[in-house]
Amino acid sequence: MKKILVSLAALLVAVTTVSAQSMAEATETAKLANESLSAGDLGTALDGFKMALVMAQACGDEGAELVSTCQGIIPKIMNNLAKGLYNEKKYDEAIAKYEETIAVAKEYGDEDTAAKAESIIPQLYVEKGKALNSAKDFEGAVEAFRKSLELNPTNGNVALRLGMALESAGKGDEAIEAYKLAAANGQEKNANAQIGKHYLKLAVEELKGKKYADAAKDALASLEYAETPQAYQVAGQASQLSGKNADAVKYFEKYLELAPNAKNAGQIAYTIGVLEMQAKNNAKAKEYLTKALSDPKYGEDAKKALSTIK
Repeated sequence: MKKILVSLAALLVAVTTVSAQSMAEATETAKLANESLSAGDLGTALDGFKMALVMAQACGDEGAELVSTCQGIIPKIMNNLAKGLYNEKKYDEAIAKYEETIAVAKEYGDEDTAAKAESIIPQLYVEKGKALNSAKDFEGAVEAFRKSLELNPTNGNVALRLGMALESAGKGDEAIEAYKLAAANGQEKNANAQIGKHYLKLAVEELKGKKYADAAKDALASLEYAETPQAYQVAGQASQLSGKNADAVKYFEKYLELAPNAKNAGQIAYTIGVLEMQAKNNAKAKEYLTKALSDPKYGEDAKKALSTIK
């Protein structure tokens, strides 16, 4: 019995000695990791603190304080590593590192670091989208902006960027929906301007393709979102070419109201004058033909037309 007790005592001393040695090694590993951190070597510091964590956990209650210290610093180092990748514009790597940071931070109870990382990822997707857009990879930009919106659906600025990328990718209908989302989230003026440009572009193409009814319709759709001289001009031209002279005059007059000093102001004034002559509205015809007299190209024609009005 006495021999058994001696043996048990010896075993206890041996276990205590091993535990003390393990704890000393864990502490030394953490110390070296901290030195790497101070020197700015984040990768080595992270590996060191992870190793120290495992070693401290193996020491049970004796290692609890070091475990807590390691768990407190590891997510922060990971966050800084992710930030470095962000600054280097390695967007995919940065996103992956931030996502890893979030998982570890939550596991270790560091909600503050997790929240900071979560707040940065949507902006990372925006930066990635902007870079892809500049590189004319519009499909890639669309995907990046969509992912940002999935994380922050009420960001009107991102919705606006998505709409523009969709427009560049030739997905006009989807672009309109993105612009409407942007308008509903603080970007109404800019979104409406983009929608106006979208319909104006369609109208110009339809006018060139001699689809006059469609051109007029889309020019007027453009004006519902943004009042521009160009939309009134296209609406006027489409109306004139489809024989709707009264509408053409109305739209051309609005064009001149908004762009009285445009290079083609004399031409538009002359056109209105001629259309009003045809409609027997002589007083109005004289008014606009007179405005066209100083035009270097149409002035002489305006003068001749005026001489025929009684």
